Amino acid sequence: MMLSSPAVTSSSRPAFAGLAAALVAATVLSGCVVAPPPRPRTVVVEPPPARAVMVEPAPVMVEPAPVVVVAPTAPPAPYVETITVAPSPVHVWVGGFWEWGGGRYVWRPGHWSTPPRPGAVWVPHHWEPGPGGWHMRPGHWAPR
Repeated sequence: MMLSSPAVTSSSRPAFAGLAAALVAATVLSGCVVAPPPRPRTVVVEPPPARAVMVEPAPVMVEPAPVVVVAPTAPPAPYVETITVAPSPVHVWVGGFWEWGGGRYVWRPGHWSTPPRPGAVWVPHHWEPGPGGWHMRPGHWAPR
């Protein structure tokens, strides 16, 4: 048995030729398609968080108004104190003194103390005669 192929007739040739031309054109043109350029990538970079900064004003050093202590009589002679060994090389002996309170003098013994800043020296308490009696001048740290 013999298979026969359909015969191409002259009337089907133009349709076949048109179809073939369209197929060839589609194949050729599909290779010439220009793809659009890739869209630029947008990258958002967040800035690092700001570091917290705390600003405080410098403390204002205010010396309290001195308390004026006036005693009617001169203080007794100071005690002779036994000065112990210093706890460290930076400690300074702050000598004892007579304090006026409750109508009488009370002895405040000496002690070891560290200077508030390098080179500071201790100026001891002392009593001076003045208007109305004897005035106490408190001890304090002073620059050398």
